[in-house]
Amino acid sequence: MASHATGDGSIPPRDAAKRGLKRIMTLGGAYGTRNYTVKDLRDQKGVRVLVETVPFSPEEAAAAEEAGVDTMKVRFDPNNPAPAIAIREAAPHTFMAFSVPLIAAASEEEAIRLGYKAMSVGADAIMCQWSPKFISAAAEAGIPVQGHAGLVPRKSTWTGGLKAVGKNLDEAMWIYREIKKFEDAGAYAVEVEVIPEDLLKEISKRTTLLTSSIGAGSGGDMQFLFAEDILGNNPPPYPRHSKQYRELYKLKQQMQEQRVSGFKEFIQDIKEGVFPGSEHVIAAPDGLIEGFVKKVDSGG
Repeated sequence: MASHATGDGSIPPRDAAKRGLKRIMTLGGAYGTRNYTVKDLRDQKGVRVLVETVPFSPEEAAAAEEAGVDTMKVRFDPNNPAPAIAIREAAPHTFMAFSVPLIAAASEEEAIRLGYKAMSVGADAIMCQWSPKFISAAAEAGIPVQGHAGLVPRKSTWTGGLKAVGKNLDEAMWIYREIKKFEDAGAYAVEVEVIPEDLLKEISKRTTLLTSSIGAGSGGDMQFLFAEDILGNNPPPYPRHSKQYRELYKLKQQMQEQRVSGFKEFIQDIKEGVFPGSEHVIAAPDGLIEGFVKKVDSGG
């Protein structure tokens, strides 16, 4: 499975180099080519802001790769890895961190096993909402890990619900300390969600981790937004931190209207005897029907 899911390793080295791609071997043992390695990404800290997104379909992933998105996060279900594998195959040359479910690992050993499973089907890293202890175990096992700080939706009961975090000194210091714990645990990056922009700017200066900003302004090393928000897959209301560059939901509505219209016309044609017409049927050769009726009626 891994050899099909980890990217196209058939590009000749010279061609890969011309395209700015690095030849890699995954933890699962498959060859491939990527736009970045973990080292490359870390070397970009303080140099330029990287662009990150989450595609939800192979079509979105392929479009993001063609457009030049730097990195992607991909939702990974260990019980149904096929969707993540399909996205990996659709964008074989883009660095991807597979986002693993929080409750899928209840021990350090399970965290390592889950990380290895993601890496074996094409992940270049994993993104998690784990504790530093789990991150440390996975990182020590050689798995590149991106943590999650600030508003962590699945843990939001501890910070007062789905709202901004870090608007007072105690919360700001707590976020900073969490990120430093992830750094000490061996993570390479951290997603920082819905905190004040200026706070992230200061934190980014004080950690070696790549900070991926979603709803935290321009202070991060990576700017992250979901593909469904970028493309406007859904109608309003939208998250405050998002921007819609297209309104694909309108096209979907138009397509649905066309589907309904097509079915209505089909029904009407049936009622009026318009369909099927002579161009849609097979004409019997001369004498076939007469001969058939005669034979049947005579007892065969």
